[in-house]
Amino acid sequence: MAEKQRIIPVNIEDQMKSAYIDYSMSVIVSRALPDVRDGLKPVHRRVLFGMNELGVSFRSSHKKSARIVGEVLGKYHPHGDSSVYDTMVRMAQDWSLRYPLVDGQGNFGSMDGDSPAAMRYTEARLERIADSLLGDLDKDTVDYQFNFDDTLKEPTVLPTKIPNLLVNGASGIAVGMATNMLPHNLNEVVDGIVATVDKPDISIDELMHYIKGPDFPTGGIIYGVDGVREAFETGRGRVVLRGRAEVVVDNDDRETIIISEIPYQVNKSVLVAKIAELANEGKVEGIRDVRDESDRDGLRIVIEIKRDALGSIVLSYLYKYTPLQTSYGVNNVCLVKGRPMTLNLKDQIEEFIEFRLEVIQRRTQFELNKALARAHILIGLLVALDYLDEVIALIRASANVDDARDGLMRGDFIDDKDAFWAKFRDLVEEAQTDELRVASGNVLSEAQAKAILEMRLQKLTGLELDKIRAEYAEIRELIDDLRDILDRPERQRDIVKEELLDVKTRFGDERRSEISLDTADISITDMIADDDVVVTISKLGYIKRTNVEEYRAQSRGGRGSRGSKTRDKDFVEHLFIASNHNYLLLFTDKGRCFWLRIYEIPEASKQSAGRVIRNIIAMPKDENVRAYISVEDLTDEEFLNSHSIIFATKRGIVKKTSLEAYSRPRTNGINAISINEGDELLEVRLTTGNSHVFLASRKGQAIHFEEEKVRQMGRNAAGVRGISLQGAEDEVVGMVTIDHEQDQDKTILVVSANGIGKRSNWDDYRITNRGGKGVRTMKVTDKTGELVALKAVNEEDDLMITNRSGIVIRTGIDSLRVMRRDTQGVRLINIEKGDSISDVAVVRNDGEVPEDAVGEEE
Repeated sequence: MAEKQRIIPVNIEDQMKSAYIDYSMSVIVSRALPDVRDGLKPVHRRVLFGMNELGVSFRSSHKKSARIVGEVLGKYHPHGDSSVYDTMVRMAQDWSLRYPLVDGQGNFGSMDGDSPAAMRYTEARLERIADSLLGDLDKDTVDYQFNFDDTLKEPTVLPTKIPNLLVNGASGIAVGMATNMLPHNLNEVVDGIVATVDKPDISIDELMHYIKGPDFPTGGIIYGVDGVREAFETGRGRVVLRGRAEVVVDNDDRETIIISEIPYQVNKSVLVAKIAELANEGKVEGIRDVRDESDRDGLRIVIEIKRDALGSIVLSYLYKYTPLQTSYGVNNVCLVKGRPMTLNLKDQIEEFIEFRLEVIQRRTQFELNKALARAHILIGLLVALDYLDEVIALIRASANVDDARDGLMRGDFIDDKDAFWAKFRDLVEEAQTDELRVASGNVLSEAQAKAILEMRLQKLTGLELDKIRAEYAEIRELIDDLRDILDRPERQRDIVKEELLDVKTRFGDERRSEISLDTADISITDMIADDDVVVTISKLGYIKRTNVEEYRAQSRGGRGSRGSKTRDKDFVEHLFIASNHNYLLLFTDKGRCFWLRIYEIPEASKQSAGRVIRNIIAMPKDENVRAYISVEDLTDEEFLNSHSIIFATKRGIVKKTSLEAYSRPRTNGINAISINEGDELLEVRLTTGNSHVFLASRKGQAIHFEEEKVRQMGRNAAGVRGISLQGAEDEVVGMVTIDHEQDQDKTILVVSANGIGKRSNWDDYRITNRGGKGVRTMKVTDKTGELVALKAVNEEDDLMITNRSGIVIRTGIDSLRVMRRDTQGVRLINIEKGDSISDVAVVRNDGEVPEDAVGEEE
């Protein structure tokens, strides 16, 4: 052991604990956490202060970033240059800070995660808004501390007029704690602080009338206010943010997703790569292409959707599997008087108000002292000018400056001192403080004597004398005003409001992030409006949904408008109205059942052919959709158990099964009814147990029996006979069910292939036993053609009649009077030669049907 060297034994546990605490406190206080007063970490504060000291304000020209980094590094922040440069770069990025504090010139990075150019290539200066953080630094508004080598002093906090912690937020990881504070809108924050100044006991709920929630520099949509409210109330919470996206449709009915805003701190290139990866791996189906078309005018990501996919569905999956939807954990930890604390919204506002009051008090006191010092000098000048000849004589008689100064201080130029004090005592005492008080026995202070000696000869003119007196009068008013500010706390609070409102006027802007009040988790269904749509299914299996408004009402007997463009030998076979949120149970001619939400059906125009249904559901190639049921909810047990499904086949077989048996959707479908060889499923109806069943055949026969005559059967049963047909060529064309309690106003409509139809009261059809031949509903002739449709309608309904050629006409039921069952009917639509009616659908009347068409009775 070397001479005089000492080894002191210590407990390693105590030493480790002490060293770790010292390290953690250093990280917490001097690196990772922002100060509640100016919202800055030490490195941010040093960069701004260093740039201010270097003179690179918004009024000056840009300076090389390397020069600025060197200034900050050499004087205030003895760490790596990258830490200083990276800090300055982030404060210049308008996608990182809601209100950037540095004005960068050159390559300062991008939203794609591109690195900024080296500091020797870029230039920077302070933004105009930074002046509001650094203003009043020279007025003793904040405390200073020595820098790392005790050669210079730096501020411990900036005297900001802007609530920077709230408007720009902060994030950082310390030792044992972290902070993540989100940015907010300056206008809203200022309004909230002003409201708190006016009403100190304001509640969080009241504050939320002013401060709606975070406002991110990249915009986006905030979903739900519950997380925002929790963060405002406790300082901790969770905020869900989505990028702004829109699904647009071009002239070819091709959907495209346009993303114009992405969540805060999301790397754009990473987001685009993630979307492409999900598409390539098949995790998100329906994406045809992904392009980044962003430029200097704004962000634009284009996602082209395949024809057999829905843009809204693809978008929902992008929200689920990519950073296009991101959640932020709010953790409002900051330094309060040097100690880390978690603050809610009101705590942060109150701390800022307290700081601003302190700054205003210190600034006012500084300005008061400065004004008093100037008033003190002016009084000395006024005294000298009042005794001008005597003062000049004293100075000329003095051997040197010191003798002249001492003579002035003693008042040797005054013959009658009693008269002097009688004239000047009040004036002298008014502007005095402990520091400026004239020493006992003297007339003037040393400062006043020096000012007299340094006074220029031009001050001896009468005009200059008037200027000194006017300046003294102004400064006396200023002193009174400053003393009034210090004496009255209410004036200090008014100044806080005035300065904040001025900041709002100069730098405030509109909110960028939209806030959705929906507090629930967002599902695919939530994204889609629950509107009524027209669903059409063609003979060859093309399906689409169309806005019901596209189908304009037309008079009975008109020619109609062009509907779906179908392929050769194809025609629209099913057409019905449903809500977007409904479940669609599809039944094939082979007796299988498949499930589909209405919004999952591709949306297309009225003229579009639609998309192949096999690309939407896993239906076998040898099957075709024959019937459907639109159900509002498949999870309501009471509804499921109180409803049944009645099936009808072309060969007149009927079956009734509980709806509950079809309430568990499977991708590959289930067996709904066993179909006998040579038969096909025709119709499916939802009933409540109180219905009457009507079946009609091609030959014009119809049967009416009560639902209870058909017993409940299992899902795999084949059913029982509903109507007896007249020969092998005869078949059932339709089935309707009427609830005898709820459907009293409904009438039975039958339509023939050549456009003849009639409407009769349902009780005109006498009740018979199930399985009989029924009664005649229309006499089938060459003029009428065979029966093609049987429907239950009322006065408020419209008919949508579709020809095999694809022409669609809409007509009101109220224009077709009720007739007896045994009449022939009237013409509903003019049929071109070689054409015929393929389907008839019932639509709720929207009041737009013209009244100028009247059918002729056949």
